[in-house]
Amino acid sequence: MPSSHPRAFEALVAEGDAVPTEGWDFSWFEGRATEARPSWGYARGMAERLGRASAALDIQTGGGEVLASATRFPAVTVATEGWPPNVAKATALLHPRGAVVVASAQDAPLPFADGAFDLVTSRHPVRAHWSEIARVLGPGGTYFAQHVGPSSVFELVEHFTGPLPEETRLGRHPDRERADAEAAGLEIVDLRAERLRMEFHDIGAVVHFLKKVVWMVPGFTVEAYLPQLRSLHDRIEREGLFVAHSARHLFEARRPAG
Repeated sequence: MPSSHPRAFEALVAEGDAVPTEGWDFSWFEGRATEARPSWGYARGMAERLGRASAALDIQTGGGEVLASATRFPAVTVATEGWPPNVAKATALLHPRGAVVVASAQDAPLPFADGAFDLVTSRHPVRAHWSEIARVLGPGGTYFAQHVGPSSVFELVEHFTGPLPEETRLGRHPDRERADAEAAGLEIVDLRAERLRMEFHDIGAVVHFLKKVVWMVPGFTVEAYLPQLRSLHDRIEREGLFVAHSARHLFEARRPAG
């Protein structure tokens, strides 16, 4: 198809390449890509726990959209974010609600005192720093998060990178994260995992996804991966869509009260 409709391919790629990537608003994908949602309803569970908390921290908040979906914030609500455009977006969204946004690199120690929070939340952290999470939780405090699991969207990733080693495929495995959380002194309250169907209906959606979720194909640019984009466009034109599967797990852990 691309050979007979080259402008369609080029226009779609250019469109996906031009869309702003700040924040975690995925409304642009409407009608172009879909992802099934986990059965547990993370945002709802987060909101329920925020309603019972007195001091809460949201780690790697992105543009603050998920945290902002809660109807009630505790008296002390803080969010961290490391990417400057997202820090600005989250501040604009959350500051009017009384929440403080702190610019903090994702690999840096959390800039808070020991035991400062009774709730720590995060949706899709790049990596959970368990010792820091345990440190800032007070006795009896809860960590409630939705993590990205192993081999998430690897049908798409490996189209661009080729086959990845087994160690990479097993990264973010919930069993490993359970062990790491327990090693940091946390007790596991709930851990559930699901694989969920994703559909990409045009190559522009693929381009925007890979630019927005930058760790999928590190260093992705249209120019660097033009042959792979052309072949995937061909496949979508033939088959009508490209199917991949995301991996998600719900993680709830508690710092012992004693």
